[in-house]
Amino acid sequence: MATSTSPLSTSTPPTSVASHHDVAQFTGVKELYKLIKQIPGDMLSLTDVSPPDFTAIKREREARGRKIRFHYYADWKILIVTIPTSIHEHLHLELYDQYMEQLAQRGLRRSWTSIGATALGVGYPGGSEGEADSSGGPNPPRNGPEAWPTLVIEAGYSQSRNLLRAKMRWWFSTSNHDVKIVILATFDRNQREILLEKWHEEAASRPGATTTRSAGILQPGSQQIIAITQDPNTNPVSYNVARGALVLEFRLLFLRDPGPGEGDFVFNIPDLQFYAERVWSQVR
Repeated sequence: MATSTSPLSTSTPPTSVASHHDVAQFTGVKELYKLIKQIPGDMLSLTDVSPPDFTAIKREREARGRKIRFHYYADWKILIVTIPTSIHEHLHLELYDQYMEQLAQRGLRRSWTSIGATALGVGYPGGSEGEADSSGGPNPPRNGPEAWPTLVIEAGYSQSRNLLRAKMRWWFSTSNHDVKIVILATFDRNQREILLEKWHEEAASRPGATTTRSAGILQPGSQQIIAITQDPNTNPVSYNVARGALVLEFRLLFLRDPGPGEGDFVFNIPDLQFYAERVWSQVR
């Protein structure tokens, strides 16, 4: 039985916003940009942001030339602002760059389109909208101005992990399941740890539902959780990778089965250690 592509509700509230320590009520565009300069983290959550408010916030971002990124939930008037610190950017870019290197090595670079932080969403004008940290999809199936990526990478400090999971659910549901893999990369300085979570959707079973009905529901599932821990007591500093290599499925990325000589993309232990080293190089 084929799995249904019925969308999950895009009205599901990002309840994790309430537990995020950098959360504020929106009081005005100028006040928002002052607040962005003051918070120590890489994300800020705002409540009571109406669609016209969000339009004004985006207009001001363009006027100021700020490179902050937005994730807006129109139904709930919630805006998540990403502030791209050096650590934040390295968390997603170093991983995406390694993926691009693997594409080039396999001769697939021209078969892939990088989408980056392009604003995507539903219900324009005034609808929900998201901007990924890194993203991309196969060319030509996902090479268009409103095409959804198959791969999304979202990054943040460890205290933003619940916000990132809210974003992950949004990408799957709002894209009507066009997004296939979401990787969450979080940095915990106190624990000296980088955590990578790989998510994709799978058929969910509901108690009491028939097999046919339950097979038609897709829900995000955590497929891999990889911890990369820095050991500063070695010389040189070393990185311990727990739970193996990161594997990205070819068929989910390219929307087809692999051909001769093609296969899944594997980030092995040395790859992940090098990735961690590059991220930690940004720590002061």
